[in-house]
Amino acid sequence: MGKPGGGPKGRSRFVCSAPSTFQLGFLVAFPANTVFSVSFKIAHALRPGLCLPDAKESESENKLDGETASDSESKSEFGGSPPVPTSDDTPEVLNRALSNLSSRWKNWWVRGILTLAMITFFFIIIYLGPMVLMMIVMCVQIKCFHEIITIGYNVYHSYDLPWFRTLSWYFLLCVNYFFYGETVTDYFFTLVQREEPLRILSKYHRFISFALYLTGFCMFVLSLVKKHYRLQFYMFGWTHVTLLIVVTQSHLIIHNLFEGMIWFIVPISCVICNDIMAYMFGFFFGRTPLIKLSPKKTWEGFIGGFFATVLFGLLLSYVMSGYRCFTCPVEFNNDTNSFTVDCEPSELFQLQEYNIPLVLQSVVGWKTVRMYPFQIHSIALSTFASLIGPFGGFFASGFKRAFKIKDFANTIPGHGGIMDRFDCQYLMATFVNVYIASFIRGPNPSKLIQQFLTLRPDQQLHIFNTLKAHLVDKGMLGSLEDA
Repeated sequence: MGKPGGGPKGRSRFVCSAPSTFQLGFLVAFPANTVFSVSFKIAHALRPGLCLPDAKESESENKLDGETASDSESKSEFGGSPPVPTSDDTPEVLNRALSNLSSRWKNWWVRGILTLAMITFFFIIIYLGPMVLMMIVMCVQIKCFHEIITIGYNVYHSYDLPWFRTLSWYFLLCVNYFFYGETVTDYFFTLVQREEPLRILSKYHRFISFALYLTGFCMFVLSLVKKHYRLQFYMFGWTHVTLLIVVTQSHLIIHNLFEGMIWFIVPISCVICNDIMAYMFGFFFGRTPLIKLSPKKTWEGFIGGFFATVLFGLLLSYVMSGYRCFTCPVEFNNDTNSFTVDCEPSELFQLQEYNIPLVLQSVVGWKTVRMYPFQIHSIALSTFASLIGPFGGFFASGFKRAFKIKDFANTIPGHGGIMDRFDCQYLMATFVNVYIASFIRGPNPSKLIQQFLTLRPDQQLHIFNTLKAHLVDKGMLGSLEDA
């Protein structure tokens, strides 16, 4: 078992002494909040009066096709989507056990029990290592895509649109092939280069991706039929917006994970902590409504969740910053054909002494405090998760109200679908990726060397001579040769 700040060499999946379940207690698996931009863009594109043509628009479009309005009868009113009936998805065992409670307290216990189950599940996944986490990201992405596409299918299934579902899943395959192909090329370069088929696929990856997408594009054009042109293009846009948000941001989650598991776990945990604490503060102390889209959300829950999340982020960051298996970048070891997370901790994860402002010294009684620099960054992450993150949930609420549905699905009793628990995680992942690129990440020597090795010998020699001259001018070459 490793110790804070160090650990044995080699694979570090199990080398560090994992924090207790209580310390990682708020890591409620992935389900915890983000259809942010999906909600906004799809609801905007498909709002009543825009997403569905009215009677006059249908008539003029039919006339363009050589028909009159009387030639084709509308199968449903174009004013909006039909309400989707809701059902009690609570397991029968819980229903019997909680039958004597009011609906308010029954919901409290159902959510609590399922939350603890998800906490345990996610803790196990973290213990299994980065490869399992990547597979979970992929599974969650597919499920979220399925839930969004299913809403569109349920609303418009009566039109019998040709190839709608087939093309939707085909485009998902194409976009995943493109993004994950780029990731494999970046992080598994040496493995790709030593296998001839992989080297060919890597070399022509973007052309193959474009060819696959172009095939789907042509299939869509060939599937267009009279009287449904406009609706088919609406659904084409629906699919692409969903792909843009779900797949692109899942790709960013993977990139965050490669920077170090701490950049993956802390942001997700902050969102989940805020979701839980806002619910608890609102449940016990909520009096003042926060926003009309979500009448149950209160200012008391919003403010209480903010302070609890910032404190939680500081504590969790302190615990995780002492373990290499969380702080080191995830790299692929070509000798063992496995992922390793072992390195010398960067300055970001080394304890440093900070002076406390004079105003606070009289309050706390200290002049200095020792903390990890990453804890300072965790304040930015937890602040975003608690102040901006909830708006992903508000957008999701607006989206569901627009289509008269209670939840995206009933996958998790008491919680709804995966997207209901994910309506701000994607937003958070994008923020983390931008934050790392802007304030943390510098040039990556490993990637530069990989690119260098792909050059022709004469190009490599030119770079070598240029680098040698630069080091001589800096006075560093002599010391390097002595070493």
